[in-house]
Parts: sequence; C-alpha cells; structure tokens
Amino acid sequence: MFSTTPKQVIFYEKTGCSGNARQKTLLNEHGIRFEVRSLLDTSWDTPTLESFFQGLTPKEMLNPFAPQLKDGSFKLEDYTKESLIEKMVSEPILIRRPLVQIGDVKLCGFDIPRLNSLLHVTMPIPQNINACLSSDSCNNV
Repeated sequence: MFSTTPKQVIFYEKTGCSGNARQKTLLNEHGIRFEVRSLLDTSWDTPTLESFFQGLTPKEMLNPFAPQLKDGSFKLEDYTKESLIEKMVSEPILIRRPLVQIGDVKLCGFDIPRLNSLLHVTMPIPQNINACLSSDSCNNV
C-alpha cells in the first residue's frame, strides 16, 4: 500500500451551527483532517463564490433556512444566478452551507457521495446530516 499526500480540505461553516457540527463530526470519524473557516466572516467576492456554484441552480446555492426566506423578505424568483451571487457576497447567510474546498475542487453543500469520491472514504449518509433541525440550538440560521 502506498500513501499519498492528503489534499487540503477547508470547511466553511456558520460558527455555532448544529448541522455543520454534525457534518464535521462525520468527517472526523472518517479520519478527514480539515481547516474550519467562518462562512459569515470570510470576505467573499463574486468570482470566488461562483467557483463553488459551478453547475448549480440558484435554488441549489441558497440556504433554505435563511431568515430572509423564512420571513418572506427574500424571493428567489427576483434573482438571476449572477445577481444572487452578488447578493450572497454582501449577505453570506444566504449561502447553502457548508462550502467545502478539497484541493482545487469546490463544493456547495455537504454532498456525501461526492465527498466520498474526492476523499477516498466511505462515509454513510445519516438521515438528517443536511437538515436544520428545530431541536438545534442555532440562531441567525
């Protein structure tokens, strides 16, 4: 058996998010080492965010639990993909999380089959791994 140099993994989370905590626990349980960064405190620009959203629709890019969606002040149909990304630069709470970077590959959301392939592991897919559970003590989703 030969070893390869592991790829750098960066996990952009909302600090204090219970869902992101479950995701990080799963990565840790499978020996994945990663650097954690705050999604909300990172200075995003349009080209960088676009790189995480390749091949995704605006709905797939959007945090379905964002307060603006819950209170009705944000209407996805008012945005093109490009204008949504611009809005996310100033309001990163709208970004579906986590954002994960593995070497040069960038992902939006916790896509376990894709992560398994990229990281050469076999993580199971827990039922609520991507959910924002009402029992979670998470504020400002």
